[in-house]
Amino acid sequence: MRKLIILAIGLLGGWICGTAGAQSYPSKPVRLIVTYPPGGSSDLMARVFGQKLSEVWGQQVIVESKPGAAGSIGMEYTARQAPDGYTFVIGNIGPAAVNPLLSKVTYNVEKDFIPVSLISTGPNVLVVNTSWQIKSLGEMLRYARANPGKLSYGTSGPGSVSHLSTELLKNLTKVNMVEIPYKGGVLAVQDLLGAQIQLIFSDALPAMQHIRAGKLRALCATGAQRFALLAELPTCDSEVPGLVAVNWWGVLMPAGTPKAIIDRFHADMVKVMVDPFVKSKFADLGVEAVSSSPEQFGAFIKSEMERYERLIKEAGIKVNP
Repeated sequence: MRKLIILAIGLLGGWICGTAGAQSYPSKPVRLIVTYPPGGSSDLMARVFGQKLSEVWGQQVIVESKPGAAGSIGMEYTARQAPDGYTFVIGNIGPAAVNPLLSKVTYNVEKDFIPVSLISTGPNVLVVNTSWQIKSLGEMLRYARANPGKLSYGTSGPGSVSHLSTELLKNLTKVNMVEIPYKGGVLAVQDLLGAQIQLIFSDALPAMQHIRAGKLRALCATGAQRFALLAELPTCDSEVPGLVAVNWWGVLMPAGTPKAIIDRFHADMVKVMVDPFVKSKFADLGVEAVSSSPEQFGAFIKSEMERYERLIKEAGIKVNP
């Protein structure tokens, strides 16, 4: 009985401390880890998101880029940080759901992180250099079949939507193309502009300015419906049935972060995600600002892992050595 009383007192004390900590949270600057290079979709979303959180909290949100290994380095770094609410990561489909299925990583998403909320979703766009006289996905596939192994495509690394979209395309159409992986979509788009690669399924952001400038040509979008920013563009699914792959981003914190702080963080970020400024800025980046409960986000990550595990097995997808 005495041990039970001591245990109960300890638990009560921890709850009181956690609650008190949440009421004063945050009392110092908070670090937001981005898993891809500066200038890409993840980085720019993080800066908009971080700016608004700073206004809500009255504390600075410092955006830190930790790119590499298809986003896994930033996830590994975050998993090792103190679970005190002062470090969080914006993870997306690659490092949060697919990388662990394709390669050995030092983190376990389920055990090492607490999912807080989705923050955005959006399609990728298949783009080519305008110097290449290909104007549709169908034309590109006819060229690929006539020239097996001669087309090279960029990806944001293993597990990224750009990688999965192209592997899905290859699996559905049986075309033979060569993957060139990059640390981020911005770098792949730069090489596409220089004609070092022929195509990429890109986030809208890195490609949009070049599409509008006439340097890149968009062939289709990977969403189930037409893409609002390029409404005239067909869906890839309309030419290759089943070619649907949507990117997503969400907030995760290191496992062990007190629930009271998670709840406080979540309540504040929900306010941020419905802010008209955030919605407008995210739309400019080609994504929709959203939010979810921690439980919904956790279930969503699990369902995405199950979905892409099936694709990886069916298509025999492997990471290039």
